[in-house]
Amino acid sequence: MRIPPRITRIGAAGALASALLLGGTAVAATPSAATAHPATATAASLHAAQVRVQDVGKICTSKLPDEAHHTLDLIDKGGPYPYPQDNTVFSNREGILPKQGSGYYHEFTVVTPGSQDRGARRIVTGEKSKEDYYTSDHYKSFDLVDFGC
Repeated sequence: MRIPPRITRIGAAGALASALLLGGTAVAATPSAATAHPATATAASLHAAQVRVQDVGKICTSKLPDEAHHTLDLIDKGGPYPYPQDNTVFSNREGILPKQGSGYYHEFTVVTPGSQDRGARRIVTGEKSKEDYYTSDHYKSFDLVDFGC
């Protein structure tokens, strides 16, 4: 989706807000540090700043790694979980998942073979039934697990 040219007139904060509403990438013109003084700022001294907005995708259960299936089974059973951090509140600081109240999301480790620690893979659950999100990159992106495929 292309962002309308008016986005370049409302600044980076407005561009980010618009991109969040519209989805996609926002481009905002901002003055460079060297020409931030109003008397010296010109159109030629402006540069484009890219603001990337993440979307939540979807993933079929058949595409999840085996370890994620094991984690989902543990969640369905109510544990026991392999790490003390499992079933703790996920605060969604990244803002990628839909905004909800505190305590709505919980996180669970998806074991990463060969990793010396918990690794980067997680299942984050919401309060709704079958509202499970998978991340393989430690909360940089999420896919809603589709149990119908």
